[in-house]
Amino acid sequence: MAQAHLAPTRPDWLALIDEVAIDPALPICDAHHHLWDHGPDDTYLVPELLADAGAGHNVVSTVFIDCFSMYRKDGPDEFKPVGETEWVQAITQSVQTGSKTRVAAGIVGTANLLLGARVGEVLDAHMAASPRFRGIRHWLNWDAGTDAMGLRSDAAPRLAFDPVFREGFRELGRRKLSFDAWMYFPQLPDLVELARAFPDVTIVLNHAGGLLGPGPYAARDEAYELWYRNMQALAACPNVSVKLGGLGVPRCGFGWHQRETPPGSTELASAFSPYVIESIELFGADRCLFESNFPADKCAYGYGVIWNAYKRMARCCSAEERARLFHDNAARIYRLG
Repeated sequence: MAQAHLAPTRPDWLALIDEVAIDPALPICDAHHHLWDHGPDDTYLVPELLADAGAGHNVVSTVFIDCFSMYRKDGPDEFKPVGETEWVQAITQSVQTGSKTRVAAGIVGTANLLLGARVGEVLDAHMAASPRFRGIRHWLNWDAGTDAMGLRSDAAPRLAFDPVFREGFRELGRRKLSFDAWMYFPQLPDLVELARAFPDVTIVLNHAGGLLGPGPYAARDEAYELWYRNMQALAACPNVSVKLGGLGVPRCGFGWHQRETPPGSTELASAFSPYVIESIELFGADRCLFESNFPADKCAYGYGVIWNAYKRMARCCSAEERARLFHDNAARIYRLG
C-alpha cells in the first residue's frame, strides 16, 4: 500500500495506554482493515490482527479492504489486482471456522473501472478467486492542494463523472457488488451524483467522508461546515452508508502520532464525536458502521482504545442501534455468511 498518508507504528508508545474493554460482550464486525507484508519493518498479517482483536473486545468478524498488496506479478495488468484477493483468501481461510474472529469474512478488492465494460471480466476473476469477495474500492481521492499539503491525489479530478468510469461502475450493479468510496470531503458532491445515477449499487463511504487537516483545512470550524453540508446531501441517497473511523492518520490533522503519550478513549471520543454523532444523526443507525482502519490508524492509538472510544460515543444510542452500528450493518451490507 502506498504509505503517504501513514506514520510509523510505535508499540512501546501504544503500550503506555492500557484500557479495560467497555461492554466486552457486544459483537463487533470490524468493517475496514488491511493486511499487508511490505518487509520485516512493515508487516500486518493475520497474527497481528488477531493480537489486536484480542484486546478484550468481542470482534467476531472483519472486512478486508484493498491496499495494493500481493498483486499478481505476471499476466495482463488489469488482472494483477486479483492477486490480492487470491492472497487474502489463502491466508485467512483457516480462521473462517473454529475461531473467535473470522478474519476477512468479507473481501473488498480493487479493479480499474476505467476499463469500462471490460472490467466485468476482472470482477468475475475476483469472484472466482474467493467466495467471500463482496466488492471493490476504486480510489477517487483528489484535491488541488495535495502536493503542498504533503498528501496525494490518486485520481483525476471529477473522475466519478467520466463516462468510461461509469460504464465500468455499471458492471458492479450487474453483479450485485458493492463500491467502497475513498475520497476527500470536498469531493463528496461528486459521490452524490454517482449515487443518484446508480441507485441499485450499494456504496460505502470510507473514513467518515475523508477529513483533511493540513493547509487550508487547518481552520477546522470552517472545514467542518463544508463537511457537514456535503454529508447532509449525501445522506439523502438511500444507497449510501458511511464507515465511522479512519480518523487517526496524519492527514486528518489531529496530530495524535506526534504526542509524547497516546490518547485514551475519552479524549478520542471528545475529538471524534462531532463527526461520528452527526453522521449517525444524518444517515441513521441503519447506514453507519464502525471501522478500525488498522494498521493505518495504529500510528495514533491502540485497537482496544479506539473501540472503547466508539462505545463511549454510542452511549446515546439504544441497545438495538448499537448492535447495528457495531455488527449488524456491516454483516448485512457486506453479506457476511
